[in-house]
Parts: sequence; structure tokens; C-alpha cells
Amino acid sequence: MKNLHLDVLIIGAGPIGIACALEIKKQNLNYVVLEKGALTNSLFNYPLNMTFFSTSEKLEIDNIPFISNNPKPTRNEALEYYRRVTTSNALNINLYETVTDLNKTEHGFKIQSDKASYSATNVIIATGFYGLPNLLNVPGEDLPKVFHYYKEAHPFTLQDVAVVGASNSSVDAALEIYRKGGHVTMIVRGEAIGERVKYWVKPDIENRIEEGSIKAYFNSEIKAIKPTEISINTPEGEKTIANDFVMALTGYQPNFKFLANAGIEFSEDEKHIPSYNFETMESNVKGLYLAGVICGGMETHKWFIENSRVHAKMIAKAIENKAD
Repeated sequence: MKNLHLDVLIIGAGPIGIACALEIKKQNLNYVVLEKGALTNSLFNYPLNMTFFSTSEKLEIDNIPFISNNPKPTRNEALEYYRRVTTSNALNINLYETVTDLNKTEHGFKIQSDKASYSATNVIIATGFYGLPNLLNVPGEDLPKVFHYYKEAHPFTLQDVAVVGASNSSVDAALEIYRKGGHVTMIVRGEAIGERVKYWVKPDIENRIEEGSIKAYFNSEIKAIKPTEISINTPEGEKTIANDFVMALTGYQPNFKFLANAGIEFSEDEKHIPSYNFETMESNVKGLYLAGVICGGMETHKWFIENSRVHAKMIAKAIENKAD
């Protein structure tokens, strides 16, 4: 295995990791980005037909224009944009390389991946939160008919599908599966469809529920999953319904274990927000910086691409000032 010393090692090649690489490259620093999956792996795993809530100019990084057919770009347009930004700027990114260990040393960090060993003066963690789903923790969740990620509707045509949750991902999945001939039942812990659902989609799902095209159980939770049915706790008592597939789209969370092992501290409340300096993005571990949605802990709706792009410039400036 090779052993490289770097000025900066960046973990995560999503939009914010790419933005950090662009800023670090401007300083002529020796860097590498390590990504466990494909380039912009989270975006790649979004539903095929997803449309962003943000407009294209708000997804731009480093003032590189993002041209889309409509004001709100699609998943494929975003993949093309970030891919072209990466390749045209010849960014040093290693894909399909997973960081397994990160340790503080006297002069920086020792980083171990499944392919190489590195040492670095500074480390930036920009790993997002899409890698670990929030589990239902009910019997049968490990059955192969249960999914925590949704890609497309076609496999669920003519099937009884339970969609758990009332967020954008849940609503998009429910509507697409219904329109591709699936029999959809939504199971929602709250009393209504989420307020954060895209404004042009929310009336659609509410009308489909009102007319009975999509069945919805509010203030309800799945109790157990079985091969051909599921049990639901509802305000009217326990109900059992026929079921072929479960879309458990109940949100995701950062890899807190990885952060804790690196020495990062967290708020003691349920938000579990990591400790960092709001001006430099440096965590409580000197030389270890946080960027992007990971900064929100369990508040995964606090940071987006459009409002965390600035983290890249903040971190680059902090590293430059430290060197000076």
C-alpha cells in the first residue's frame, strides 16, 4: 500500500467535497478527495426522475454556471454538471475508496483507507448524511422486500406497496408508484403530509389521498413486516393489510460513529450537532474541518448545497490563515 503525505485530505466527493477541492487547489496545496462510492454518490442514488427544490444557480459551485432546461434542474442535469466541474478542473479524486480509520497525531492526521495509507496536515469531512437510513426497528425490516432508498417505480407496478413517511422522498415515491400502476398505502407518523414537501407536489398528494387513489394512515406506525402483509398501529387500533413491498423512506443520518472515533464532540440533545467553529468550520479537533449537511447532525434539513457552498471558502481561508 502507498503512503502519501498531504496538506489536505477531503473525505466525500459530493457537491460540497468538490467545492472544497476547488478552493484547496487554488492555494496550490497537495490534496486528495476520497469517496467510498461514485462521484456525488448521494445524488447518484436519488430517484431517477427527481427534480431539485433549488434552482440551478443556487446549486452552482465556484461561480461555474449550471445551465438546466428548466429553472429547477433534474438529477441527471446535476450529475452532468458536477461531473463536468470535476473533470474540466482535473480534480484529484479517488472514487470507490473507503476511509476506515482517522487518527490525530502530533503534526496532523493518519488516515487509513481500504486501498492506501495517508498522512495529512488537515482533514475536511464532507460526507453528508445519505449513507445511513433511519431504521424502523420493527420485526421483518430485514426482509428483501423492504427498501430504504427509492430509485424508480416500474418494479412496483401491480404490487401492494407501503410507503413510510411524508417527506419529499416519500411523497415522490408514492405518486410515481401510483401513476405506474402500483397500489400505494402511505403510513405517516404525523397527522398530515410534511410542511417541507415541495409546494408544487403537496397539493397533488393531498388530492390523491382525499379522492382515495392513495390510501393513507396518519398518526400511525408499522408494527411488523411479514412476507405478504404488514401490521400497522393506527388511532383506530391495529390493522393488517396485504403487502408486497415496503418503502421505508424515513430519513437518513450522518455516520456519527465515524465522527466520534475521530474525536469530534456533539451537543447533548437529540439534535446531536457536531462541535465546530461557525467562522472557520474547524471542529473541536484542531485541523479537522466539517463541511456541508453533516454540520447539522440530526437536523438534516438545516444545511443544503445552496447554503453550505460557502463552507468551502471558509475552510480554505482558515487553512491559508493558519499557514500564514
